Order: sequence, then structure tokens, then C-alpha cells
Amino acid sequence: MAQSLELLLIQFLMPDNDARRQAEEQIKRLAKDPQVIPALVHHLRTAKTPNVRQLSAVLLRKKITGHWAKLSPQLRQLVKQSLIESITMEHSPLVRRASANVVSIIAKYAVPAGEWPDLLPFLFQCSQSQQEDHREVALILFSSLTETIGNTFRPHFADLQSLLLKCLQDETSNRVRVAALKAVGSFLEFTYDGAEVVKFREFIPSILNVSRQCLASGEEDVAVIAFEIFDELIESPAPLLGESVRSIVQFSLEVCSNPNLESNTRHQAIQIISWLAKYKSISLKKHKLIIPILQVMCPLLAESTSGEEDDDLAPDRAAAEVIDTMALNLSKYVFPPVLEFASLSSQNINPKYREAAATALGVVSEGCSDLMKGKLEPVLHIILGALKDQEQMVRGAASFALGQFAEHLQPEIVSHYQSVLPCILNALEDASDEVKEKSYYALAAFCENMGEEILPFLDPLMGRLLAALQNSPRNLQETCMSAIGSVAAASEQAFIPYAERVLELMKVFMVLTNDEDLCARARATELVGITAMSVGRLRMEPILPPFLEAAIAGFGLEFSELREYTHGFFSNVAEILDEGFAQYLPHVVPLVFASCNLDDGSAVDIAESDADENNNGFGGVSSDDEAHDEPRVRNISIRTGVLDEKAAATQAIGLFALHTKSSYAPYLEESLRILVRHSGYFHEDVRLQAVIALKHILTAAQAVFQGHNEGPAKTKEVFDTVINIYIKTMTEDDDKEVVAQACMGTADIIKEFGYTAIEPYTSQLVEATLMLLKEESACQQAESDSDIDDDDAEHDEVLMDAVSDLLPAFAKSMGSHFAPIFSKLFEPLMRFTRSSRPPQDRTMVVACLAEVAMDMGSPIAGYIDTVIPLVLKELASSEATNRRNAAFCVGELCKNGGETALKYYGELLRGLYPLFGESEPDDAVRDNAAGAVARMIMVHPETIPLNQVLPVFLKVLPLKEDHEESMAVYSCICNLVLSSNPQILSLVPELVNLFAEVVVSPIETAETKSQVGRAFSHLLSLYGHQMDPILGRLPPAHASALALFAPKS
Repeated sequence: MAQSLELLLIQFLMPDNDARRQAEEQIKRLAKDPQVIPALVHHLRTAKTPNVRQLSAVLLRKKITGHWAKLSPQLRQLVKQSLIESITMEHSPLVRRASANVVSIIAKYAVPAGEWPDLLPFLFQCSQSQQEDHREVALILFSSLTETIGNTFRPHFADLQSLLLKCLQDETSNRVRVAALKAVGSFLEFTYDGAEVVKFREFIPSILNVSRQCLASGEEDVAVIAFEIFDELIESPAPLLGESVRSIVQFSLEVCSNPNLESNTRHQAIQIISWLAKYKSISLKKHKLIIPILQVMCPLLAESTSGEEDDDLAPDRAAAEVIDTMALNLSKYVFPPVLEFASLSSQNINPKYREAAATALGVVSEGCSDLMKGKLEPVLHIILGALKDQEQMVRGAASFALGQFAEHLQPEIVSHYQSVLPCILNALEDASDEVKEKSYYALAAFCENMGEEILPFLDPLMGRLLAALQNSPRNLQETCMSAIGSVAAASEQAFIPYAERVLELMKVFMVLTNDEDLCARARATELVGITAMSVGRLRMEPILPPFLEAAIAGFGLEFSELREYTHGFFSNVAEILDEGFAQYLPHVVPLVFASCNLDDGSAVDIAESDADENNNGFGGVSSDDEAHDEPRVRNISIRTGVLDEKAAATQAIGLFALHTKSSYAPYLEESLRILVRHSGYFHEDVRLQAVIALKHILTAAQAVFQGHNEGPAKTKEVFDTVINIYIKTMTEDDDKEVVAQACMGTADIIKEFGYTAIEPYTSQLVEATLMLLKEESACQQAESDSDIDDDDAEHDEVLMDAVSDLLPAFAKSMGSHFAPIFSKLFEPLMRFTRSSRPPQDRTMVVACLAEVAMDMGSPIAGYIDTVIPLVLKELASSEATNRRNAAFCVGELCKNGGETALKYYGELLRGLYPLFGESEPDDAVRDNAAGAVARMIMVHPETIPLNQVLPVFLKVLPLKEDHEESMAVYSCICNLVLSSNPQILSLVPELVNLFAEVVVSPIETAETKSQVGRAFSHLLSLYGHQMDPILGRLPPAHASALALFAPKS
């Protein structure tokens, strides 16, 4: 065989295609015989030309796996020996590398079986050889062996690391340094142990040196290995050394700001900065790297890209992602330099810089939302100016930014509607479709949170939108429909005059069946649901059937986005029809279940190894392609359409159950099964909807099982399932929004079902709450920087506001019995009141304490001395919400704190006094201050200087905004009047005016008015006709309303 094989190998390398094909067929036939192995080994060692020797090694690598087990021990030894000789004695680098690849494959079988004990000693010896070729090939082998026998290296890890570091610093050979760099990359990929990863930190200076040399010599493909190594180091939970972070950032900034390098190389450098911002943000702050990074990233936004360049690799796009990540993790350090860049660049003569100014502000609006809300005037000045720029690219960036603001700067952005909406209206007429599309998006986001402010703009808006809907290309029609949906939601009943026209147009879209039209059909389906919500059941119910039929028919079109929006449409219809939706359940529930049970949609692409079918049958022998026998996973992607569809279907289950109640009985069991499964789903969007829907299922179960013999037991079964999932979610889920929903659901259940129902779970719920207050749950461990200090703490609005709702829920269900539990939770709760914490944290605690005091009652007295200093400080806060909650808390502490609170009355009255004056701009704060004083008077009237307090108190009444204070405030006044308190009777004219305001108020309850009426009658009985002049000065409507309460003569 050896002789004939040699001729075939030579023939295969000939340029003649026919000769090659014949040789290929013959070689394939011979390769089925195990004896092909020794024959190939022979040619690997003895063939005269390097091409034949290399081809022999490539074929050996392909065939050795199938034949190895059939070879005798002697032949196996011969193969191993020959390969070692080839590696050490071969002159051709390509043949050496091809031989090394064969060693890697054989080692996979031979080393674990103990059949090649001298391989590792040989490699260590080789790597320290005087010959450059030997050192290089040993490192190449170390690289490839990590993939096949990595575990074998574990006992030798320390030696290997020393060896790699030494080779990285090899002063005589660039090839050895490059091979060492590749080997470090391979080892890090294989290393999962944090302690082992940390040891690679000392390699960083050497890695940077090698990479810089590679870049200088044009070997960018090798230099980028450094970024792969840094990626592994950054993602490791172990902290990076300070100097390392600085040098990695410096190198990455050098690379990404060099326009002469390949896009991919620059992109990898930018990606490293992005990872550092995400995983090591505190290190960037600590080493003062934020400004240097932004000084490079912001100008990159203005870099022009060639049309052929892959958008995902474009430096401007990658830089925007970095700035976004930094804004999310380091907002207060990022916003000032970005605003400065935007202010300067917005005046730049170069339109790319003006575009960059708008892009930068749009990109940071999510992460820096709180800071931007305080600087809306200058920010909007830049963006609204850019929206009128002569260059389309600048107007496009401005309309993008405005959409981002509308999404992330609510509700403050809406107060600027008078300047923003006219600019958006103008942009809808822009010559550029791109600007129009982004403006529809901005309009949709802006209007979403508007209320009656939209009404003056409704007619011009709908005129433009309806015209555009009929005369625009499909993509614009889609964003136009989104905008109409937001306008409909904001204007509610005022949308009725436009609803008929909109619904008529939607009928046309909802029957489209061409693939390119299905996105528009999805948007139309969504818009019909939103319109239905705006105009209400009475108008919609008679005309709904054709829309429902079209929506159901859409499921036959196999388009995930259409199914997603249709589930949303069904949810809206269920909400407006309530129990009237029951008739549609048999048609829609199976569709929702089908979406929930869809395949998860993980798509994995396998990159084929160069198998025999490749173009020439042997995978290109002219180059050293370090192929592997195993297929490689090239890319893992998730079909996000399926995810969104599942989330929408999961939400629909909950809303169907909530609104149809007992009619949902036939679907209850399967729905619960799906929601239990989805509560542990891999993606947080689906888990979130499952957690919300579980509470609705419990509500439906109560209705379904009411009156059944086994009703209580069946309801308890569902109750136990839901509460157990909530407890597990609170401690184990890693997404804050999902955990927050579990907390809110739990708080609602505690309030609705009462203490008896939750009693078996109390200790678990308290432990979960304690863990969240101590910030030790799974979702609070996401910050990988362990050295976060309080100065960098930001209020966790999503999560902690939900957690703090649990304590009042317990108090409401347990009353004074909550006291022993509260004693465990009090200190962890008070951690959020430290002066270094943001003001939102402190007001969250104060509001929580007020509500706990209200329902727990007298045990709050034990905490008065600790809480009062905090409350006094909060009464003087610059934030209205903080002053308001502090005033509310004062009232509840005094009402329930007994004698302990009494000693603070003087201080508290002095603290409340400024909230009654002209300097207090907020009506709700003033109302809560009035509520606090009312409670203080009711509990201890004798300790209050009523002659001083009452005139100030009455002056701020009636209540303007917070009518939850009505009962306390007006009860206090009426009780004083009915008891003929001399201090209040000296203020009869003020009382009559106040009582008149209360009885004509459309907001106050009948109970409050009746109470005021009794007090007025008492005044009449005391003063009779002396009241006539006072009553005569009242407006006729007020006098008439009061007269109804006068005693009948």
C-alpha cells in the first residue's frame, strides 16, 4: 500500500483536475483499511516534498479516530513516536503544525487511557528547547490539547502558567511570543476556577507588549487574542488589579481610536471597554478612567463609516453601546461630560458632530434619567434645535433622541409638551422617511404618558396621522399606527370622534396576508385593541365580532409577531368586556395555550469541521487549518419573536382569568400548569408575565371554587402553589423586575387573604423580606463589583419600593401582632436612611414606617425615639415627596405613639409650620401637613396651642390634592365644633366658608359632607340668626348647598 499511496498523494497535488479527482477516489478507497495509518506515517516521515508530508498529516488527522482502536499496541507506539519525531526534526513549519494537530487528536484517546505517559514531559522539555521551532510547536500543542485533554493539565497548572509567562516574555522569538499568547487564550477559555483565573492577571503587561508588537507588524488577527483574554478576565468574579484595569483601558482606547485598523479589531477593543463598564464599573470610577473613556467614545460617535461596513462593527454604533452601558452603571459620572460634549458638538460646523451630540444625549437618557430630568431645559434646547437642522442625519438623530426622552424621562418630559409636540408635528412632515419614522416613534412614546394635555393638539395630530396612514409606505404606516395608539390611550373618550375612521382603516390592514404586510397587520390588530380600550364597552361590543374573526384567522399565517400582538388585542378586549368575554374563551384560549407551548426556539449553528465533502475532499492542504474533529458551536441565538409571543400569551392567560372569573373554570388547571412552568422560564420577560398572571389565577380560583364542597381545599391548593413560587422568586430569581412583581403579588395576597391564610408561610416570607432588605437575594448579587460604596447607591425604584410594601401588608393583616416580626425588619430597613443614601431611599422608609404605624398601632411607640429625628430632617427636605411622606408619618406616629410621641409635639409642630406657608409650593405636602396636625389635635388636644395653630391650619383648607386626608382633617374640625371648643368657635366665619367649599366639592364623599353638615347645624343651633351675615356673603350655590344641612324649622 505504501508505494501506491505515495503515488496517489503526489497525483492529488497535481494541478490537473481530472488527475486529482481520480487520486481522491483511490485514496478514499484505501483509507477504509486500518493499514492506511502506518502507510501515512511512513510518508509523513520519508516523503521528499513538504507538500506530500503535510498532506499525509492532514489525512492522518482525519482517519486516525476511526482506525485507532483497531491498531495493535506496536503500531500505536510507532505512530506516536513518528509524530514526536516529525514535531522535533521536521524543517517545514506547516508539516510540524499538521503533525501537532494529529497529536492532539490521538491524545484525546491515549492520554486518559494511560497510553502516552511521556507526552506531557516531552512537551515541557520541548517548550524549553534552544530551538525556536520546538518552543513554538510545543505551545501550539498546549493550545490544541486544552480542548481535548485539558483536565490532564490540572495537576501541572502552576508549572504551565510559569512556562507560558516565560514564553510570553521570550526575547529572541516573536513566533514563540505569539504562540504563547494563543496558548494563554486557550487555557483561559478552559479554566473555570476563579482562583486559577486570578493567576493570569500578572500576564497582562506581557500580553499587552505582544499585542502591540503584533499590531505594529500588521498581525491584527493575533493581536485580538489579547481582547479575548481580557474578556475572560473581566467576566471572572475575581477583582482585577488596579494597574491592570488602567493598562487594559489605555490599550483598548489606543486601538479603538486608530482608524487605520480593521473594523473587527477596533470593535473588539470597544467591546472590552463595554464589558469593563458592565462588570467592573467601580474599578473604572476608582482609577479615574471614566473621563478618558468618554473623551474617546463621544468623538467616535461622529466617525463616518463606509457603506460596505458591517453595521454591527461600525465604531460609531459600538461607541454608542459603550456610552449606554456606562450611563446605566455610572450615571452621575457620565452625564456631565456627555452634556458638555453635546453642548459643544451641537454648534460644530461638521454635521457628523451635530448628529453625535443628539445621539449621545439619546443614548444616555435611560441610564442618566434622574440627572437629565433636572437639566431638561438645556437638553431640549439642543435636541429641538437639532430637529430643525438642515442635514437629514442630524434631524434623524434628534428624532431618535426625542423618542428616547419620551420613553425614559417620564413624567417630567410631558410638562414640556407645548414646546415638544409642535416640533414633533413639524418633523412628521419631514422630507426624509427615516426622520418621519423616528418622529412617529417619538410621538408614540411621548403621548403614552399624556392625559388631557393632549386635547388641544388632538385635531392637528389626528389629521396628520390619518393622512399619513393612507399615503405612506408600509414601514411608515406601521410606526404611524403605534403613534395613533398612543394618542388614543392618552385622549381616552376624546378619541371617540376619530375611532370610527381608524377602525374602518384597520379592517383593511387586518385582512392582509402577504408576508411583507404581516407586520402592518400586527400593528393594526394592536391598534384596534387600544382603540377599544379608549372608547369603551358600550360602543365597541356591537362591532367587535369581525375584528375578532380577523384576529383569530391571523393565527393561520404562521407569523410570530402577529400572534404576539393578537394576544395583546385579546387581553384588551377581555378587559373592556369583563365577564362578557367568556363567550370568546373557547376560541381564544386554545390559541394562547398553543403559543405558551411553542418550542423555546434556541437555534444553534454548527460550523462543520473540514470533513471529506469539503471542496477538494481534504480541506485545503496548502494551509495549516487547525481544524478539530469535533463540530464547533459557532453561534447560539434565541428566536426573540417566540419569546415575545410567549410573554404576550402568558399575560393573556392572567387577564382572561381575572376578567372572566368563574367562567374560566375549564381552563384553570392547564393555565396553572403553564404558569408554574413559565415562572421558572429562562427568559425574564416570560417569568415576569407568569408571576403577574399567577395572582390573577388565584383570584379566578376563588371565584370558580366559591360555594363548592371542596372549594376551600381547592383554593388552598392554588394558593399554596402561588405563594411558594413567590417565595422562591423573591430569593432565587436574578431579575429585579420579576422579584418586584413577586413582592407586589405577595403584598396583595396578604392584604386580601388575611393572616390566617398566610400564617403557615410567615417565617419563609419574613426571611425572604429580610434577605431583600439586607440586599442579599439573588437579584441583588448581579453587581459583580463587590466594593460598591453608599455614595454610589442609587434608589432601586423597581425593587425596593415593592419590598417596602410588604411590611405594611403584614401590619395590615396582623395588627399589633406584627410587632415581633417588625423588630427583626426595622434595622435592615433603617439602613436605607443613612445620609449617604439617595433621598428616594429615605422617603421610601418614612412612607413604609407611616403605613406600619397606622396598622400595627401602639407597638410603634418603641421606635419613636429612633424615627422622629429622621422625620424632622425629612420635613425640611428639598424634595416634595419626602416632605409629604414625612408629614404623613408625623400624623401616624403621633396618633399611635402614645405618651412616647408626646414629648416631641413642640419640635414636630415647628417642623410642620413651614409647610403651611407661602414658601411651600406643593399642595399635596400642605394637605398631608394638615392631616398630621389634625391627628395630633385629636389625640392630645390639650397639648396643642389651638389659639396659635387653628388659624394657620384653617387657612390652608379645603384640601386641594390629597383627599385621603379628608376624614382625619374634617373629623378633627367637626369634633372641635361639636364639643363647642372655644378656640374653634372664635373662627366661625372661616369655618362657614370651609364647610361651604366641602359640601359643593365633587370629590369629597357623602360621609365627609354629612359630618360637615352636622357641625354646621351645631353652629346654627349656637348662633342662630347671627350667622345670616356670614351666609349672605357666600356665593349662592355654596349657600344653597349648606342650607340642605340646616335643621328643618
